[in-house]
Amino acid sequence: MSSTTKKPANVSLNITLMKSIYFFLFLPFLLFPQTKTTELPQLSISENHRFLVSADNEPFFWLGDTAWLLFSKLSREEANLYLDDRLAKGYNVIQVMVLHSLDVKNYYGDTALVDSNISLPLTVAGSEFENKAEYDFWDHVDYIIDLAEQKGLYMALVPVWGTNFNNGAISLEDAKFYAKWVSDRYKEKSNIIWLNGGDTKGNENLENWNAMGTIYKENNPDKLVTFHPFGRMKSSTWFHNEDWLDFNMFQSGHRRYDQEDPEFGYGQDNYKYVNDDFKLKPLKPTIDGEPAYESIPQGLHDPSEPFWTADDVRRYAYWSVFAGGFGFTYGHNAVMQMHKPGDKSPAYGAREFWTEALNADGANQMQYLKKLMLSKPILDRVPDQQLLVGKEGRKYDYQIATRGKDYAFIYTYNGKDIKVRMGVIVGEKINASWYNPRNGEYSFIGTFANIGTKTFDPPGSSKDGNDWILVLEQLK
Repeated sequence: MSSTTKKPANVSLNITLMKSIYFFLFLPFLLFPQTKTTELPQLSISENHRFLVSADNEPFFWLGDTAWLLFSKLSREEANLYLDDRLAKGYNVIQVMVLHSLDVKNYYGDTALVDSNISLPLTVAGSEFENKAEYDFWDHVDYIIDLAEQKGLYMALVPVWGTNFNNGAISLEDAKFYAKWVSDRYKEKSNIIWLNGGDTKGNENLENWNAMGTIYKENNPDKLVTFHPFGRMKSSTWFHNEDWLDFNMFQSGHRRYDQEDPEFGYGQDNYKYVNDDFKLKPLKPTIDGEPAYESIPQGLHDPSEPFWTADDVRRYAYWSVFAGGFGFTYGHNAVMQMHKPGDKSPAYGAREFWTEALNADGANQMQYLKKLMLSKPILDRVPDQQLLVGKEGRKYDYQIATRGKDYAFIYTYNGKDIKVRMGVIVGEKINASWYNPRNGEYSFIGTFANIGTKTFDPPGSSKDGNDWILVLEQLK
């Protein structure tokens, strides 16, 4: 019943009427068909090349969640549960691998490829879930992408994970065929973003990545394309000047300061990647697409090490966004691999199942970042350390500021005093408040003359994880 082809598969959407009682179960849907959900607006780059916008130049703050194994590990019902949860928590982008490995199978036992050959996608005629012989791996991917679109979620897809290219396992011609095939299949979907690469160094298999990136962009010119790089690396190192790369992505990764390899980048100081990207011409937006995951060992591979917490996740988020990032991607160790009962060997010391981890502290708290950033005009926002008087601090003492014309946000990770140069934003008087990144609540401090310098003392004692955002606004 299966068939293979080197041209795009046409997915049949024929509906078979059941006989006898089943006919009546389906009758309401036949008499009153459901209207297809309106397509999501296509995302594009803002005029100043720092942010993303949707229709009518509306700012789009990317709040991503990492669900690498969504397509392979979850059933349709589980996928619906997961997407509903992330939507309720304010996420609007889901990062997913399409092919984690060349022999990948999904929840239903369907394989994606014939003989692990990327140029031979395994498709069958029809797409009826009730008929197992007509439901394949790609139908399941289609189902989840459609489900996400109906809920208003964008899908940032890594078509094939970078490690699959090691040792020449995928030829250039096969890579080009697959890039064309997969981008043809989802050409009409409005909620797709392409993540070329996948935890890999761009200079390894460089010809393949450039060829695939070019095909994604030329075949889907209305969709955004970037490159997901190896840890402590950034896409701009290899591809910044490529026409197919719409925005930059970096992976600040999972190491702490003392674990950092000098050969690599800045590790926990993820704002430095943003600083580097904003020095490049032409200017392109940038984002931390893989910071340290919540509940994963520091350094990634040794579960005897301490695990990253919600406090650390918030620090990565506010540092990178205040530096100028157009959004942020969160990740949880159990959710990114969809760890569930029955898994024989969870990766990276996963301690929870994905259903429990959905409500991890950091997962809940990311919505407050998005709400804060969208509470003010965002498209003219700039990083501005000139708001800080004196030293900005090193490592966990680092304080970071961002502002618009009539507002400013300043982040401290450990509740130390913030000394502010007033008069940088407009207005004779300024209202000051504390914003709590753990619950999204404001605490009014007072109204102050917008001249000179002013020191603000955050609530609580000075310690790592007692993080606060000082919010300054023109009194109107």
